[in-house]
Amino acid sequence: MIQQCYTIINENQSATLWYNTIMQLAYYLLKLISIIVFDVVGIIGAVVPAIPGPPLCLIGLVIAFFGFPNAVSVTFLIVSIVLSLIAAGLDYFAPALATKCGGGSKWAVWGSTIGLIIGFFLPPFGIIWIPLVCAFIGELIANFKVGKAFKVAFLSFLSFVVTIGFKLLTCAIITIGSIKAAF
Repeated sequence: MIQQCYTIINENQSATLWYNTIMQLAYYLLKLISIIVFDVVGIIGAVVPAIPGPPLCLIGLVIAFFGFPNAVSVTFLIVSIVLSLIAAGLDYFAPALATKCGGGSKWAVWGSTIGLIIGFFLPPFGIIWIPLVCAFIGELIANFKVGKAFKVAFLSFLSFVVTIGFKLLTCAIITIGSIKAAF
């Protein structure tokens, strides 16, 4: 009788151990797949204007931060949050700021801003070309100088390209940190 009870207890412990091991593995894979999905979509979003790239990569980092204790430092998390906020801000304000800094008139700044808003609803090419065209048209309306209008439109476009580069760099830094934490 005692031998039967001992065998039953050992079999139950073995089943419990297997169950716990399988559940831990499933939980690890769920965290890992979530991190990879958020990071891949975030990197795509750094280039495609309709998808918020750095915030999605940041979600992957937060999953790594809470899912793998002590693998991601608080400092790295805070720096990543700041970089993501800067990238999000640049995404919306850089074309208008570059237009203004390039000597563009208020018409060009408003054209770039309105073009960005309109282009947001026509991804992916709308958000690239419509602010450029609207800044060009705005500057033409203000000064009737084609050369200056081209310069202002080019600066608006250049700011967009620089913003994409900054977003890609931010996503790469965050992705490396979150994937490193998972492994």
